[in-house]
Amino acid sequence: MIGDLGLQITDTQTSIDETSLKIEESKDKLSSLLRSIYEEDQRSLVEILLAEPDLSSFFDNLVALEALNKKNQELLANIKSLKSYLEGQKQTLDTEKQDLERLVTIQTLQKQESETTQKDKDYYLQLTETQYQKYLQEKGEVEKKAVEVRARIFELIGVPEAPTFGEAYEIAKSVERITGVRPALLLAVLTQESNIGKNVGQCYLTNLKTGAGVNIRMGAAVNNVMKPMGLNGRRGDVDDFLKITAELGRKWNETPVSCPIPSVGGYGGAMGPAQFIPTTWMIYKDKIAKITGQAANPWSIKDSFLAAALYLADYGAAKQIYNAEWKAAMIYFSGTTNTRYRFYGDSVMAIATNYAKDIETLEKAG
Repeated sequence: MIGDLGLQITDTQTSIDETSLKIEESKDKLSSLLRSIYEEDQRSLVEILLAEPDLSSFFDNLVALEALNKKNQELLANIKSLKSYLEGQKQTLDTEKQDLERLVTIQTLQKQESETTQKDKDYYLQLTETQYQKYLQEKGEVEKKAVEVRARIFELIGVPEAPTFGEAYEIAKSVERITGVRPALLLAVLTQESNIGKNVGQCYLTNLKTGAGVNIRMGAAVNNVMKPMGLNGRRGDVDDFLKITAELGRKWNETPVSCPIPSVGGYGGAMGPAQFIPTTWMIYKDKIAKITGQAANPWSIKDSFLAAALYLADYGAAKQIYNAEWKAAMIYFSGTTNTRYRFYGDSVMAIATNYAKDIETLEKAG
């Protein structure tokens, strides 16, 4: 599937290049015609009449001039048509790159899950039956100890200090009262987003015009850290990013966002634990501010939890039934329920099931 998308992107890029070449060729022809028409317009009818040997040649000249004007209009119409087609192809290319980016992300998550599962299998195979039973007993005892569950670190991308699971659960529980979204689902989505964020890394935006930046850990220059303004497809994110950082008193070039996936050629720019892009954050920031009473901050743990829950609730997660939650998680990832990305939704629901068990342990312990 990734290979097919790669071929589609190559074909679309080739079509864009060919169309751009045709536009340039048409412009050259139009320029030549306009020069000819301009030169003829500089002569009066009397001059043209005197320059021709007879009336027949004079009228032939007028007919030729009329033909030039007609050809001029045809070229203009052709250029407009080609430009319209070119814009369509650019939007198609942008969509194809986004699809490829999501598929590569899914593939990476699948690989991680597969490696983890294999490690567990290998571990169990090494145990004798007695050891295995002892392990199960110990594991059961550990799971009953709510204090250990509560103290477990809950990893989040984009924040310097991760909360414990207990702290994250308390925030998610308070958010549930506002949005109706199950804490287990919310924590599962944020875990999955953190996994994605760790895979692609964190970057700083350095060039507002091109959207280029630098990898924070490696120090290497990175293209497409954020979608710049004035490009095809959805509007750029740079202007909204500047508004967000300015409102929070943060330096835009020292504020971490997600890096792009190098092999895909799409854009990064997702902010904080909830991994919102700036344009999407702008839709929810006023709702968050109204609830919290202060400026919404995508790098704040509480605000990012609330933003993610509001988004999930908008797409049906507050119903707290499997299909509705799965659909909301899918839309959170890709804006669609396309089954090519179902691994994300399935994985989120699996993580949520495990978190629900942990939460049950905490609730029983009081």
